[in-house]
Amino acid sequence: MTILLEVCVDSPRGLAAAIEGGADRIELCSALEIGGLTPVAGMMKAAAAAPIPVYAMIRPHAGPFVFDSGDEAAMMADIDAIRAFGLAGVVIGANLADGTLDMPLLRRLKAHAEGLGSTLHRAFDLVPDPDAALEQAVELGCERILTSGCIPKAIDGLETLARLSKKAAGRISIMPGSGVRPANAPQILRATGAREIHGSCSSPVASVDPRAVAFGFEAASPNRTDASIVRQMREAIDSL
Repeated sequence: MTILLEVCVDSPRGLAAAIEGGADRIELCSALEIGGLTPVAGMMKAAAAAPIPVYAMIRPHAGPFVFDSGDEAAMMADIDAIRAFGLAGVVIGANLADGTLDMPLLRRLKAHAEGLGSTLHRAFDLVPDPDAALEQAVELGCERILTSGCIPKAIDGLETLARLSKKAAGRISIMPGSGVRPANAPQILRATGAREIHGSCSSPVASVDPRAVAFGFEAASPNRTDASIVRQMREAIDSL
């Protein structure tokens, strides 16, 4: 069984590490420490030369996935940039205040991204009814849903992930993500029947500048994409 490995990265170094380690696809972001934001133009340009498909996050700011008209204008412009740089797809998601998917906004984003691939991101994990949201994602025409099973870590959401994978029935891919590591990826894949999986494949940064931490320029315990972890993940899923 062939399993596709997607690795999320937020730096040129991370992009190179993911490719070196054997990733099949890249989710390109900035600021992974807050769940990922839209990557800057320089990152998009660097990723355009990648030998594997690159999908870029469309998220203009941290916080809830509830967006207003100004956010929408920014997201539309970001989609234009992704197309201009020649990347393969977009990663989108939006919620209403009650947690349900913001379908009017998602339809407009999806229409604006016509011709690009699309992933529905973990805004899905905040919905009150994942089975209904699955049908909405199918209606949107997204290729896949990145989800942890509507619980913080995928390893704890196996029952929901398995149910969603069964209900998807080939209409859309369910891609487990969040807390996925080489040690638990095989269990997640066996339990859910998923054919693709998502991870950061990161390890802690060896040295941190305490001055940068004090000023708020750097996280106290940052992680960085690690080619050796990507390679271990690749080996773990290829062993199935």
